[in-house]
Amino acid sequence: MSSVIPPNSPPSAQSASTLITSTGIGSGLNINAIVSALTASFGAAQTTQLTNQQNTLDSQVSAYGTFTSALDTLKLALPALEDPKQLAGFAATVADKTIATATTTVDAVAGQYSLQVNNLATSATLTSQPVTSTASAIGTGTLTVAVGSASAAITIDSTNNSLAGIAAAINSAPNNPGVTASIITTTGGSRLVLTGTTTGAANVITVTPSGGDGGLSSLAFTQTRAAQDASFSINGFAATSASNVVSSAITGVTLNLQQASAANTPTTLTISPDTSAAQASIDKFVTAVNGVLGSIHTLTAFDPSTKVAGPLNGNATLEAFQNQLQSILGKVTNGSGVKSLTDLGITAGTDGSYATDDTKLGNALSASLASIGNLLGGANGLATQISNLVDGYTKPGGLLDSINKGLETGLANVSKQQAALNAQLAAYSATLTAQFNATDKAVALLKQTQTFLNAEFNPSANAASGTSSSNTSLGSGTLGVGG
Repeated sequence: MSSVIPPNSPPSAQSASTLITSTGIGSGLNINAIVSALTASFGAAQTTQLTNQQNTLDSQVSAYGTFTSALDTLKLALPALEDPKQLAGFAATVADKTIATATTTVDAVAGQYSLQVNNLATSATLTSQPVTSTASAIGTGTLTVAVGSASAAITIDSTNNSLAGIAAAINSAPNNPGVTASIITTTGGSRLVLTGTTTGAANVITVTPSGGDGGLSSLAFTQTRAAQDASFSINGFAATSASNVVSSAITGVTLNLQQASAANTPTTLTISPDTSAAQASIDKFVTAVNGVLGSIHTLTAFDPSTKVAGPLNGNATLEAFQNQLQSILGKVTNGSGVKSLTDLGITAGTDGSYATDDTKLGNALSASLASIGNLLGGANGLATQISNLVDGYTKPGGLLDSINKGLETGLANVSKQQAALNAQLAAYSATLTAQFNATDKAVALLKQTQTFLNAEFNPSANAASGTSSSNTSLGSGTLGVGG
């Protein structure tokens, strides 16, 4: 005997669970959207707080970077002013630039000189006897090439015993004493030419063949140009130099000898003050100062019309630096001549920036270059004081370094808090999802129960659906009869 299970039997919790395969199917709710909204609302306050903290810290890091960059630019403008010698520049002018040119260093002083160039410094040149072809075999053995006290022994064998091979061996010798080898070919044949790379009488070239088959002796080098020192006179006093670049004749002046003068026809060398370099250095300094003050103004500003404040509004560090800088710039020194920036034509405007009267600056540089050097340079000069001030802020371990480390620590803490909040929100979301899914399953079970009860207590509706017979048998409790 077998029994028939009624098709409209009441649903169990297990069957309801089996039927729910996607969240929200039982209740018809969008559980994912609901959980997402509730989770976002739950963490909104903390998320906003952490985002605001990070944005504030990021803007402060960027702002301090802008300020530091302005300080670095100012620092680069100071060395030319710190050393009075660099500020008090001189220009060198040679009347006949075909005879010589000249440059100056910070040690130059004003003066005028007569310059007579008798001859230039030259390097030695040796030339061999001619041979028929650059490929013709010359001989084997050793060529000892010497320049002054330096020498090199160059081996010549059957692989390089031609004129071309010998030239290549000399040029590639690792201990080449200072010669270059080349070949000239004329109607008389090909010749090997050795030219010294250094001028001066001490750099005589000698070539000594030895050993082998003796063929190298046929080169028989002769001197075609002697090594000699430059000969010149300054104000009628004779001088020599192994090089045509002469830096020891006049203090702070380097001569570049170009060619010999005509006999008894000296040219004039003039060393005169050059204010153009000083003016450019001062202009660069003023621009850098304005860059620092402008960055401070922008970073600490507050616009009352828009209610927008700079990222470092009210910042005591920048305000302190500005006060110290302006105090240094406003100092007046003792003594005569130029005693302040105002005497140089450098004044502060109503907006706090500095402007330069180029005419007044030019006149001051021409009249009182020494006093300007004392005002700006030296141990107590304005440039030196500003340099020390900037160093206190920008050096490793300085004030800005400490501030930046504090900001980095703050950003790291915000990152940790954000990670902790994300974990908390993930757990909260998982809990809500589980609760909603449980409710969804319960609703699904209730709906199935409702469907069953409707079928049981509304037979006419059941008959209309074509299931009246089965429902009647279930309602009467009739079981199938087994054989």
